[in-house]
Amino acid sequence: MSTLTRTGTATPADAVTTGTPDAPGFLADTWNVMLRELRPMLREPASVLFAMVQPLVFLALFAPLLPDEGLGGSALQWFVPGIIAMTALMGASMTGSNLSLEINTGSHERLLVSPLRRSSLLVGRALKEVVPMLAQALLIVAVVTPFSFDLHPGGVLLGLAILTLFSVGIGALSFALALVSAGQDWLFWTVQQTLIFPLLLLAGVLLPIDESAPGWLRLLADLNPLGYIIEAERALFAGTLPAGTVAQGALAAAAVAALGLLVGLRTMKRSS
Repeated sequence: MSTLTRTGTATPADAVTTGTPDAPGFLADTWNVMLRELRPMLREPASVLFAMVQPLVFLALFAPLLPDEGLGGSALQWFVPGIIAMTALMGASMTGSNLSLEINTGSHERLLVSPLRRSSLLVGRALKEVVPMLAQALLIVAVVTPFSFDLHPGGVLLGLAILTLFSVGIGALSFALALVSAGQDWLFWTVQQTLIFPLLLLAGVLLPIDESAPGWLRLLADLNPLGYIIEAERALFAGTLPAGTVAQGALAAAAVAALGLLVGLRTMKRSS
């Protein structure tokens, strides 16, 4: 599965060099935290490129198995938005793994006594996952456009904006999970893996969940916010703008973001 994981560990020195005690405001602190989180990836560009290629491999192996009939267009037009949403979910859900490493090494505790705002530590880490997600999405779109994928730039940009909101929420929830499972890495990975794949399958990323599906499966799918987001992505990537579908997707992403930030901030407050 395609995800961009951090290949190095940011050091406390990074926090010292990027965190300016006199920098005013939440936005400045968040920007500094995001840069600190991105720095290890930039130090190893080969690993970044490898992670960006993984979605393409998945796309090449799975998309040919889908028929064009019944999907409202080509298989690529239907499958690409789901793959990009899956990439966003997988990458953001691993945000906490980097935090777990920092908790084990004591780096996180040293950050807590820095002038950086606690909320900025949370949001900055979550936003860090947005950068590789956007890079992967643009790479996928660039590769599939010469084939049977019709590019609609406006819809793609609006779809990525919705996914950015969703990634921040999932990243914050992953952050909270890492705090709760501090010192027990197995617990973090067990919960993460247990939740991720049902979310993906119930969202119809790989196969559509239509009227032929069992009632209980459709009920679970209706409760999955990712399903509404992917429906909106597919409509936007196809160049259409159905107000109801897009609004549902945007509201689902906003709800995940709000829930993630609320849970993440409360968990951080209790753990410090």
